[in-house]
Amino acid sequence: MVDKSGRVIAIRLFGLSNVALQTELSRVEDDFEIEFLSTSQKQLEDRDSEYYPQFEESIRKEASAMAHHYEIFYCLEKSIRGLIEDRLKESGADWWDQKVPRKVVEDVEKRIQNDMDSAVTLRSMKPIDYTTFGELGEIIKANWDIFGDTFNSVKAVEKVMANLNVLRGPIAHCSQLASDEVTRLQLSLRDWFRLMA
Repeated sequence: MVDKSGRVIAIRLFGLSNVALQTELSRVEDDFEIEFLSTSQKQLEDRDSEYYPQFEESIRKEASAMAHHYEIFYCLEKSIRGLIEDRLKESGADWWDQKVPRKVVEDVEKRIQNDMDSAVTLRSMKPIDYTTFGELGEIIKANWDIFGDTFNSVKAVEKVMANLNVLRGPIAHCSQLASDEVTRLQLSLRDWFRLMA
C-alpha cells in the first residue's frame, strides 16, 4: 500500500517525466526542422506581435531552445520544493521555523525583505519559494530522519543539488547552455530521479 506522500511523489515524478519527454520532442523538432507538437504555433501567436519580431532571429532561436531547459528547471525546482514542504508539514504546522536550518531562514528573510524594499510584487507568500537548490539540499540533510525513506543517499542528494545549483545560473541569467551543459542537465535530471529510494 502506498501512503499519501508516496502517491504525491509518484504524481510529481510522472509530471516531470512528461515535461522531459516534451522537451526531447521539441529538441527533435528543432534539430530536424519539423513540427509535430501543436504548441509551437500557439506560442508564436501569444508573443507580442509588435516587439518580438524586432529581435534578431538568432536571439529568438536561442531563446526558444533555452525555453525548454527553463521549463525542465521550473518543474524540477517547484516539485522539489513541494516535496520538501509536503514531507515537513507532516511533522507539524510550524515546520518552517522548527525544521529549516536557521541560516536558511535568515537568508530567505533577507530575500523577502529585498523584494519588499524594491516595491515589487512578492514572488510568493511561501518562504520556501525563496530558497536556492543549495538551501533545499541543506533542508533535506538537516531532516534526514524524515527524508531518509524518500532518498537513497544523503551524499548523493548533496551532489545532485550542487550540480543543479550550478546549472541553474546560465538558465536563470539568460545565457545559452553549451552542449556539454545540456548533457549535464539531462544527467542531473536522471540522477535526481535515481535518488528516490
